Amino acid sequence: MRALTRPRTARGPARPAARVLSVAAVGTVAALVVAGCSSGDDATKIGTGEATRGDVQQVVDAAGQVQPRASSVLTAPAAGSVATLAVTDGQEVQAGQVLMTIDSPSAEQALEQAKSADAEAARSGSGSGSGSAMTPSQLSAAQRSAQRDAEARFADAEAQARTIADPAAQAAALAAVQSSRTQYQLLASQTQALVDQVNAGLGNLDTAVASLGSAQRVQTRAAVAAAQATVDALTVTAPISGRVSLGASGGGGGSSLPAGAEQLLAGSGLSLPSGAGAGADTSAAGAPVLTQGAAVSQGSTLVTVIDASTLSLTADVDETDVLLVTPGVKAQVAVDAVDGAEYHGTVTSVDPTAKSGSGGSVTYTVRLSYDGGTGPDGAPAATPLPGMSATVSLVVKSVTGVVEVPASAILRAGSPHGSKDSDSVWVVSGGKAERRDVTVGVRGDADVEISEGLRQGERVVTDGAADVTPGQQVS
Repeated sequence: MRALTRPRTARGPARPAARVLSVAAVGTVAALVVAGCSSGDDATKIGTGEATRGDVQQVVDAAGQVQPRASSVLTAPAAGSVATLAVTDGQEVQAGQVLMTIDSPSAEQALEQAKSADAEAARSGSGSGSGSAMTPSQLSAAQRSAQRDAEARFADAEAQARTIADPAAQAAALAAVQSSRTQYQLLASQTQALVDQVNAGLGNLDTAVASLGSAQRVQTRAAVAAAQATVDALTVTAPISGRVSLGASGGGGGSSLPAGAEQLLAGSGLSLPSGAGAGADTSAAGAPVLTQGAAVSQGSTLVTVIDASTLSLTADVDETDVLLVTPGVKAQVAVDAVDGAEYHGTVTSVDPTAKSGSGGSVTYTVRLSYDGGTGPDGAPAATPLPGMSATVSLVVKSVTGVVEVPASAILRAGSPHGSKDSDSVWVVSGGKAERRDVTVGVRGDADVEISEGLRQGERVVTDGAADVTPGQQVS
């Protein structure tokens, strides 16, 4: 596959663009004839050739990447150290399998504090006649203080829930916090109404105090649940089946491939180009993986699980070409790390969300199935790894057995009424140039289809067409 580009406007850099390929041309291949059409040293060189018949493909080139079926990055729910490590780097694991446990005194302490606060709230709300020791103004102040404390504790509970590595467990914990928050808000509204009645001399102080205690119990129980979920998450399990890549011990940085992809290299027969695996932070290159006893900070990467059992592809297609791309479009794929191999894919979907790039460029993500490939020797190509970069050539239009000429033969001129541009070519007949309007079908940078106005075998000007004049002698 050859990469062809077309000029960009001033708003952005050059990008892979639509092009047209002439495939397996049928008939006589036109040999260019160079003729001097004026005298002197500045003679204009005019090239001619015959219109041929062949197959034409319009192709949109885009930068792409190989994607795994699924991947999951697990992070530490709390600061601590690796208490037990049940897997080795690169090991295959099953969903639900225990990978490691984290010892976190801070998480255990937070749970004990939450339980203590909940027990205190239970005692405060269970005493009979507790309102007799509180004035209405004190009750109002207690209500405001409880509201502030509740919001802070719900925020803390939500933050704790978000540190849970397992996606399903995290979602469950967040849902529980939100449910408790909603329940608290209902009870708080009820308590506020009772407080207002007490202040107006119409309500019972003990009833209002009891309602306030019930509301406080909701948020203290939510805090206990969140703290317990964090402690439970200290036992790290695999959310999906796949191969694990342990996090670096004491450092970040690393590969431009997804974590875990490097482990798939073993036995694959593939090799990365020089520097392909280096990330922006090379200071951590070669950092050892986590071991038992290693310290971890909250939010640090513990392990990545990557399922490469089924591969797919993504391609970033420019906004000027994306409307040509629809599900079912076939693609030829060149993977940078596998020299000489040609892979294949089929468009499955086009993401509707735009992505902005440098220089104001806008692209859309196109998703494709991975349909295998062949090597230079015709044998099946090595299976690429998740994260490998690729060039995806999307065949958006294809015609066979059509009349075609080089794109350089086409002259475009604006319509006198401004409705649309018209296309024409210089046809050489009897040694003279005659301008003829034509209808262009599939159009691109290399060759174009002529659907009307030209027959196979007719000679046309292919080089220097802009300098030709009507009736000019062309040999």
